[in-house]
Amino acid sequence: MSGIASTIARSGNASKERPPKTTAPALGALQGSLASIREIDPGLIDDWGPKDRLDEFTTVNTEESDDGFETLKTSIRDGGQQVPILVRRSKTAEGRFEAIYGRRRLKACRELGIKVRANVQDLDDATALLAKGLENAARRNLSFYEKARFAEAIQAAGHESATVRQVLNLSPSGHSHLTKVTQNVPSKVGDSIGSAPKSGRPRWTELAELFLNRKLTEASALGVLAKLNPALTSDERLEALVREAHKRGTKGTHGPREITPMEGVVIRAGRGSLSMSVKKSGANAEFATWLESHLEEIIKKSYAEFTDVNSEDDT
Repeated sequence: MSGIASTIARSGNASKERPPKTTAPALGALQGSLASIREIDPGLIDDWGPKDRLDEFTTVNTEESDDGFETLKTSIRDGGQQVPILVRRSKTAEGRFEAIYGRRRLKACRELGIKVRANVQDLDDATALLAKGLENAARRNLSFYEKARFAEAIQAAGHESATVRQVLNLSPSGHSHLTKVTQNVPSKVGDSIGSAPKSGRPRWTELAELFLNRKLTEASALGVLAKLNPALTSDERLEALVREAHKRGTKGTHGPREITPMEGVVIRAGRGSLSMSVKKSGANAEFATWLESHLEEIIKKSYAEFTDVNSEDDT
């Protein structure tokens, strides 16, 4: 987990200077504190917290694909900074501040050589994370994979799962989708693919399954990605990797697999079926008897968990 903060690039906001939606009361309260808005030298502001961007200042929304950082900088130069960033006073350096969100605007003001308008609030870490998450939710500007990496970074910083779900407005199953991806897709592979803004949960989950089922390894995936045309978008890189993995998986199929997780228990996985046999004699005879009386309940419970984790929801 220690490499997450360094591998995820600096976070940013939507490319146009426009107020975010005000559907989140807590976010609106923070942005509405006019008395707390100051003009601050950008050189006094440091980055803070888990990063929520995989690619530096990636535009994720399709409708904003023609906008970029230079457009934002021109807008601020010509019309001024309309939306303040959110900062808090540094806990370690007197007279300095930490940027909670608004790093695009901060960078633009820094390059323009002007002071940045900032809403200065005294926030603890949990509240700061929530503010960052609400800002992202209001602007809808994180891809599925960026959400997954952001969630992982929050937990790597020592926060509980409940905090992750609150910050990203996730259900338990939605959080499980993200975790499945970060636990199975190596971060180096994700970095090589990119944010893939148009690719949602199904494609990333499919990639995670390919690693989980050992149809891909970190080395083989990086090898495939290294051979791709550099001009491909991150979505196209993801698609190409999944497609190539399926091709390799088909070539490498040589009949059913057989697994023996314990003595007397054999699981056979073929192309068209999955079966299990348990001997009623030997060392695990009592287990076989117990399993026979509980198997229906176990399967029903497992199926319920499967449908919950794989249900459609907004993540």
